[in-house]
Amino acid sequence: MTNLKGTVFYKMSGSGNDFIMLDGRHTDSSVWSPDRIVEVCDRRHGVGADGLVILTPEHSGGVRMDFWNCDGSRADMCGNAALCSTRLASILELAPAGEMRLVTRAGTFPTRCRPGSKESELNLPDFPLPKAPAPIRLRKGERGGMLATVGVPHLVLEVEDIEQPDLMNRGRLLRSDPGAGPAGANVNFVGSTAGASGVCTLRTYERGVEGETLACGTGAVAAAVLLAHAGSRQLPMDILSRGGKILHIAATLSGGFATDVWLSGEGRLVFTGVL
Repeated sequence: MTNLKGTVFYKMSGSGNDFIMLDGRHTDSSVWSPDRIVEVCDRRHGVGADGLVILTPEHSGGVRMDFWNCDGSRADMCGNAALCSTRLASILELAPAGEMRLVTRAGTFPTRCRPGSKESELNLPDFPLPKAPAPIRLRKGERGGMLATVGVPHLVLEVEDIEQPDLMNRGRLLRSDPGAGPAGANVNFVGSTAGASGVCTLRTYERGVEGETLACGTGAVAAAVLLAHAGSRQLPMDILSRGGKILHIAATLSGGFATDVWLSGEGRLVFTGVL
């Protein structure tokens, strides 16, 4: 296999959802096998991350984001990876900070860096609202259970106790529940009672990571939109991630669709290293 010694990488954090990011002008996906991705994302024997991203400038002026989960599987989209990619693309001068187009397997999205902050903004495509809850059996203290695809499938449930010890065990079961669809879904638990500031708390069991992540951007979008769709909250909405950072979600609900969907949140360069 190709020797990756000397490869420069960038460690980025999106509200605690962390990524190893590479400049596609100096590497490409052909040298990153699933085993290598697992190795470098390992938190004990590697750099440690929830996923790996390669950013490559496109001839059309956009920036392509290739994303893998830490288990080596490809994913079509990741909201926090997109926010981090926007920030890093600006730092590496792959595209202008104020306006860029991020090309992913789930589509091409307008993105931009917010001036004077470490936050980026991502404009997601319209997506249909569910007409009924997903066919899963809810437990005591759970309600909702609606599915939406925001780049990837998300199942959203409101829970009475967001801190219950077995919440991620429940997420592991629901992730592969037949009612979550044939490919499974990320499972997003929202505290049924907002905090003193009115902010909703979110915990996510993420497929591909197969465990809890400290933030999930597209999961926050799904949660905010589905809560508004159910009539229990109003948009725009702030979601408190497990990493302690706020994700901002705005959208318009009309005609059975979520439109003009925006996600804003952290895209922070933590450090630069060499493999």
